[in-house]
Amino acid sequence: MTEPLLRVLNRMRSEVLAPETFVRAVASGRQRGTTPRWRRVELRYVDLKAGRHLQLTAYDATQAHTSNHAVGQEAQDAVDDLIDEPFGNWHVETLTHTHQVRVTKRLEAVVHTAERTAPADVGRGHDRDKERLLPIDDPVYRELGLTDAEGRVKPSRQSKLRQVEEFLRQLDVAVAEALEKGHLRRPTADEPLRVVDLGCGNAYLTVAAHRFLSHVRDLPVEVVGADVKQQSREHGEALAERLGAGRSLRFVEGTIDGVALDPAPEVVLALHACDTATDDALARAVAWRAPVVLAAPCCHHDLAAQLRRAPTPAPYALLTRHGILRERLADTLTDGVRAALMRLQGYRVEVVQFVESQHTPRNTLLRCVRTGSPVAGGSLRTEYDDLVDAWGVSPRLATLLEG
Repeated sequence: MTEPLLRVLNRMRSEVLAPETFVRAVASGRQRGTTPRWRRVELRYVDLKAGRHLQLTAYDATQAHTSNHAVGQEAQDAVDDLIDEPFGNWHVETLTHTHQVRVTKRLEAVVHTAERTAPADVGRGHDRDKERLLPIDDPVYRELGLTDAEGRVKPSRQSKLRQVEEFLRQLDVAVAEALEKGHLRRPTADEPLRVVDLGCGNAYLTVAAHRFLSHVRDLPVEVVGADVKQQSREHGEALAERLGAGRSLRFVEGTIDGVALDPAPEVVLALHACDTATDDALARAVAWRAPVVLAAPCCHHDLAAQLRRAPTPAPYALLTRHGILRERLADTLTDGVRAALMRLQGYRVEVVQFVESQHTPRNTLLRCVRTGSPVAGGSLRTEYDDLVDAWGVSPRLATLLEG
């Protein structure tokens, strides 16, 4: 059922302006025919030397902007300004409830409210170390070997921890927005959210994603880690047992294109699958009609080899004359082609940098949400065909999707 939008927004305003019970809120999306100033805004309270403040982190197309507003009139004004923005979705968490608000085409509100089944993690610290999606002393990090017995980050594992955290942030954005916009069904205890991590390796992402979605976001989930190596399956099973995850976290042995999952997963993850293994993962996700896909490609040998063999179209010979530039061009071309092919399959695709380059040179992420049906023709198809014809390449993902 729908409710008057203003009434619902005023109710959410009251929740946000209650510092003792409010946990977190996210405003995103847009109302029909409008564009908010920000792509996404996150709200939470932080305790500073000057007292408690409402912290707003607003994201535009390229970066985040953080501001702090003292509790009282200053915070009220900041929230009122946000409510005036034509956001299409609000996600509001309190100590006892979670609220999902979706604005309809008629500018009415559909509200879904659920009681929390697990305690909320309320972090008020302003220090960066206290803004982690998972507390640094969480047993997951200890079992993954990222922290020691006292919950301190091991110096040699700082970069790996950063990768895991940033991937979780991207997962959080993708899942939250897909739920808010109705592209992903709302999971229940009887029908949990089905997630698969293809090529899971040592299961850093698999285990962290399970912990985050189930314990922080309070979502019923069933996470599967899949890898071709028996050692990876046995390692993952031992991790799940030590963490007491039960049947909600399991591991299977098999290739990306051969692993059998029934029913099909709804969220497909592939972190640093090497070369065309990323294409295998994307193609499998399309075959499953997965609503959410996150892929962080690794090496790009396939198109790089094709560029070496094919004549360079004019006037781009200067871009392929030097090996390092040709390799970087292959990286860009490969992921640009992948993004176009996923869009043709009915996905909205964002290509983002999910972690700084000093932590890993392979820091590009394709964040895909299925929003419609495959596109047979049109300008996008023409652009794609012109691109691959000009460079004389045959992308692996295109071959998989056609087969």
